[in-house]
Amino acid sequence: MAAMEQGVSEGMMKALGDVPLSPTLLPWDRFSNWLHCACVVTFDLELGQAMELIYPGHVKLTDTEKANICYLSFPDSNSGCMGDTQFHFRIRQSPGRKTTSKCQHQFNKDYPVSIQSDGAYYYGFVFFRQTKDRSIRRGYFQKSLVLISKLPFVALFQQLVSIIAPEYFENGEPSLEAACHDMDQWPDPVPGETVNLPIFGSVLQISIESRVPSRSDKVLGRGQNIRVGAPTVPAHSILPSLYEVDIYSAFLPILPHIQMLWELVLAGEPLVVMAPSPSITSSTVQALISLIGPLKFYGDYRPYFTIHDSEFKEYTTKTQAPPPVILGVTNPFFAKTLQHWPNIIRIGEMTHGSSKIFNKLKKASSLKTLDSKPGVYTRYKAFLTKDKIILKRLIKGIQSKRPPEAQNAILRRHFLELTHSFMIPLERYMASLMPLQRNISPHKGPPRLRPFDPEEFLRSLEHSGPQLTSGVKGDWEGLYRKFFKSQNFEGWYYHRQYEVNQKLQVLHMEALCDSDLVAWIQDKEEVEIVDLILRIREKLAFAASNQIAVSDESLQKLNKHMDNIISSLPEDLQTVLKS
Repeated sequence: MAAMEQGVSEGMMKALGDVPLSPTLLPWDRFSNWLHCACVVTFDLELGQAMELIYPGHVKLTDTEKANICYLSFPDSNSGCMGDTQFHFRIRQSPGRKTTSKCQHQFNKDYPVSIQSDGAYYYGFVFFRQTKDRSIRRGYFQKSLVLISKLPFVALFQQLVSIIAPEYFENGEPSLEAACHDMDQWPDPVPGETVNLPIFGSVLQISIESRVPSRSDKVLGRGQNIRVGAPTVPAHSILPSLYEVDIYSAFLPILPHIQMLWELVLAGEPLVVMAPSPSITSSTVQALISLIGPLKFYGDYRPYFTIHDSEFKEYTTKTQAPPPVILGVTNPFFAKTLQHWPNIIRIGEMTHGSSKIFNKLKKASSLKTLDSKPGVYTRYKAFLTKDKIILKRLIKGIQSKRPPEAQNAILRRHFLELTHSFMIPLERYMASLMPLQRNISPHKGPPRLRPFDPEEFLRSLEHSGPQLTSGVKGDWEGLYRKFFKSQNFEGWYYHRQYEVNQKLQVLHMEALCDSDLVAWIQDKEEVEIVDLILRIREKLAFAASNQIAVSDESLQKLNKHMDNIISSLPEDLQTVLKS
């Protein structure tokens, strides 16, 4: 618990410390608010997968980033994907290159943490085409168009690449250039607005407010109200969501185990998804991390991972316990390499009628051969009893041919409510750690949040635990203890701690503004007065650099206080303080 008391990990500090760039709008600035670049990856007989094109041309990628993008842009050779295949991946940015645009900085300020731009990772959205072509020496045309972004807008970019790639394969580089110039005209992704995104003469339209919860929609008991905004202009395609994925279809073969998977993701357990194609692995991994929404998954996850990845050795070593990461793999080699992992999901080809056959839960030790049957292999013992009501409702929906969209909405609502039930006691306890407003003194430093005490929190569960809002039974206390050891808890705690401390800074500034500081300094020594002036300056600098919510009127009042205090001092000291 030391990390909790000190604050948080260095990586998370860096994520919040991103500095916005210059406000001057330059060519490609609007484009970079959405995408980093577009890449074309082809198969070279001498080199294998090779980077053919990066657009716009000024965008720089490191050699490691290029290599990872190239290897991850093709399905594994064992997949046998003919025709068109879509999937996505996630890679680390190289050290020292993490920058956040002004728009992305504002985006992170206004949006829930679960869908914020990640300054440490790139997301790649792939459209791969493989067709027979006798004119090519190898006998096949094999090429991928990849959109690289820092935003986890999976639904939007999958739709976008499906529009751009066929045009590129048909008409070449001019069509890609035209698409990128269209995107350079896109408006900023601002909450509360319906955005129209022109592309090749069509319009993708989405009402951001209707699909993305506002920042005030905390996990503290409030559901996400879906309000469909009326289109403002005719649109060829209205997207239902920027980022939500179909969790029902992804988990259809393993529906009976989905609540246990929610626990695994919540607790940040190592988990690998093995499937025949990157389309299946990427959709399943993305569905897994979205299970705990609106809580952010703070661990690492790779929707598609290959033996050529730069982190391959780091993630497959047997000299230490598997890292808290979720991997999606297709190469049969991983069945042996990751055999020691405690939690493995094997998914077969999604064939017609497979929805009637659910795969059983199996012990992780039974995954011994490359031809192991589909199913969930685990050493994990669930803390909560299985909610059979939701499963019966979904099975009834399958039998009555309820549309997949409705099944997905039912399942998503169920896990949203389950996550709310888990987080409400934590949010309530966090609020109790705040000092009382009447104890905030303008003449002392800002108060601090009391440290999080796990045992004190667990004692509160008896009268304010998740049993008040959820019908799911089981060892909730055991699940919380497991959660406390995870990156998800560390990330959530740090983010809430950061928000609360910002709020305390605001309250302290307001207390300073409302007090009669000139009267207070009448009987004080010069050293105390100078200390007060320095603290006020520190407050003003903090408010400016952190963009905390202090009104202009309050800032003006605080500046006036400072000027009045300085004027009351001897002239020589005034000169020093004004210089």
